[in-house]
Amino acid sequence: MRAIIILLLLVISGCSSFSFPGVHKITIQQGNVITQAMVDKLKPGMTKSQVRFVLGNAIVDDSLDSERWDYIYTIQLGGLTPISKYMSLFFVDGHLSHFEGDYLPTAQQNKTKEG
Repeated sequence: MRAIIILLLLVISGCSSFSFPGVHKITIQQGNVITQAMVDKLKPGMTKSQVRFVLGNAIVDDSLDSERWDYIYTIQLGGLTPISKYMSLFFVDGHLSHFEGDYLPTAQQNKTKEG
């Protein structure tokens, strides 16, 4: 009888959908943390070293395209669905041309809200 109870508890504890109340689930954070202040410092014409100083090293290093840097950030709070954000920076002749993704400069956000 004890073996059946132990086996049943092992099977139940192995199920990912089953959770014990009061169990702490950790926050998992990966990638580059990018703030709005960092995005607002980016200006077209900045060199790669200036961009690296502002944002840090890109999380994805594409050896085939050195003129594109991808910054990816993922956070999963206590077992909830992960939240992902990204930003891609594009360079022409070693200088920042433009960037796109989930982050916009404050001035561009205000124009989007108004229009």
